[in-house]
This record gives sequence, C-alpha cells and structure tokens, in this order.
Amino acid sequence: MASTPHLALVGLMGAGKTTVGARCAEGLGRPFVDTDDVIEATLGLSVPGIFAALGEPGFREHERRAVADVCASPVPLVIACGGGAVLDPENRARLRDTSLVVWLRADPSALAERVADEVANRPLLRERGASATLARLDVLRAPAYEAAAHVTVDTDGRSVDQVVEAVIEELARCDA
Repeated sequence: MASTPHLALVGLMGAGKTTVGARCAEGLGRPFVDTDDVIEATLGLSVPGIFAALGEPGFREHERRAVADVCASPVPLVIACGGGAVLDPENRARLRDTSLVVWLRADPSALAERVADEVANRPLLRERGASATLARLDVLRAPAYEAAAHVTVDTDGRSVDQVVEAVIEELARCDA
C-alpha cells in the first residue's frame, strides 16, 4: 500500500483516536478530522442529542455519509473514526481503499478508566456502565476492527507520545 492518501484511526471509545489523531496530524502536517465532529456540525446536535433524536440507526446513517465525505478529500487527512464506524461494511471498504487504517487497541478495563468521566457524553455507555459495555463491545467489534485495519497498535501501557510514534512509524513503513 504505497502512498495512501489518508491515515484513519479506528478502535473502541477511549482508545485515543482523537488525541492520537490530532497529534499525528500535527506531526505529519496534515489536517485532522474526527467523523463525530463532522456529524455534529452537519446536524447541529451533539452525539448524545443525535442518538436521542434519531437513535443509533439514524446516527449510523449520518456516520456513513461522514466517512464517505472525509475519504473523498483530495487532501491527505488524519481521520479519527467513531468507534462503531467500521461495523458498516461500506465504511470498512471505503476506509481500506483510501487510507492506512490503524486499529488502536486497548484492554476494555483500561478504556473504561479512560472514559469514566465522559459517560454522560457517550450514549452507548449510559445503560450498563463503561466496564460492562466496553467488554461487550470489545468482543462484538473486534472482528470488524480486524477486518478494517491494515495494522494494529496496542495502546496499553504506552504514553500518547509512544502511540503517536508507533502510528507514524506504521504509516512510514506502509508508504515505503
């Protein structure tokens, strides 16, 4: 996969897609785009507001459009995808065709600690709590992350700087 235009980060909530993505973009001199931000800007609602108004299926429909839009950019981007974006086969194919897709993988218990203060802003965590939900989502979504990703970077026990370095190294290796 030489000269992929985009770098796309996928993984469960709390894996660091937004934080790592913004830092990678800075280091690579590329624009950074978070698909959740695109959806919020398009609809004028927060993600929790979109889930409340449209439900998860409505959110996923807008997510599909956001992924298509960012992947169509002629400017190389760093893209942070929403945690469930790769559940859609169309999104997986589009991301793989236009991007180096990196799965930021972490243990669900570590993810639960990272998002503990954000449960109110994460609709999927409200019902059962972060630990139980993330453990369940890890099992359910792992095959989709694996199918979408060209490479995997484990984030457990690593600082943000170390994860950013590992992601940029993977991009350089794939562009070589």
